[in-house]
Amino acid sequence: MDIIISSNTNKPIYEQISTQIKAMIMNGELKAGDAIPPMRAMAKSLRVSVITVQHAYEDLQREGFIETIIGRGSFIASYDIKKIRKENLKKIEKMIQEVVEVGKNNGIPIEKLHDLLNIYYGE
Repeated sequence: MDIIISSNTNKPIYEQISTQIKAMIMNGELKAGDAIPPMRAMAKSLRVSVITVQHAYEDLQREGFIETIIGRGSFIASYDIKKIRKENLKKIEKMIQEVVEVGKNNGIPIEKLHDLLNIYYGE
């Protein structure tokens, strides 16, 4: 499992781990029933604390992305990708509303917001 930890971000390491695992699930790289590495193995490969990986796994489990079976390990949970995308789209819409409001209040033209969106989206 290729997870890259960046020290050039304000995002906590556990969040970087869970975000990348979610992305692998959403793009189909990880499928329901696939095993994910044990916490100790993941921590060792990433050179982070087991507690950090545990935090990431707990978040993923709480959000329904993984299931942990005591004595067997953690596995990608069955999920409804359409439902997850719909929920994420609602979050994005809320964030965009905030961005537009700040932009309007500061006289930032919509073209500049488009440019910023393209930059951050990687296009």
